[in-house]
Amino acid sequence: MNSANIIDMLIIEDTSQDLTLALRALGKIELTSRIQYARDGEEALDFVFCEGPCTERKMADGPKVILLDLKLPKIDGLEVLARIKGDIRTRSIPVIVLTSSAEQKDIMESYALGANSYIIKPVNSEQFCQAVQIVGTYWLSLNQAYNPEV
Repeated sequence: MNSANIIDMLIIEDTSQDLTLALRALGKIELTSRIQYARDGEEALDFVFCEGPCTERKMADGPKVILLDLKLPKIDGLEVLARIKGDIRTRSIPVIVLTSSAEQKDIMESYALGANSYIIKPVNSEQFCQAVQIVGTYWLSLNQAYNPEV
């Protein structure tokens, strides 16, 4: 495995402003060197499962954590979550739902499908950036990931 190809975080977000804020927030805590993003559910699944235009990737190269918006074009976030958590090869990747939906049905379904965390996007851009920084720091620096190769 070439460490230059390893992706630490996949951000699945279709809103340009939120994606830009997330990348900027992670940059402030120096966690942007190995970040990939997808703008819709289909692109995200191609990336995660090394399909379509991503066939050159190797599953072992990550991502280590996924930030997932629920309201996505092509394939919605709940379906993306179900596919990731339903596959033995990707089930252990932490998926943090970061969405504007505060609906109980979305929260319950996300956890039922295996989400590791559910965060409602703060409306204030400063609070949004702070939330992304906390998520990035926790999941990439503090959390001890399961490594099936050990």
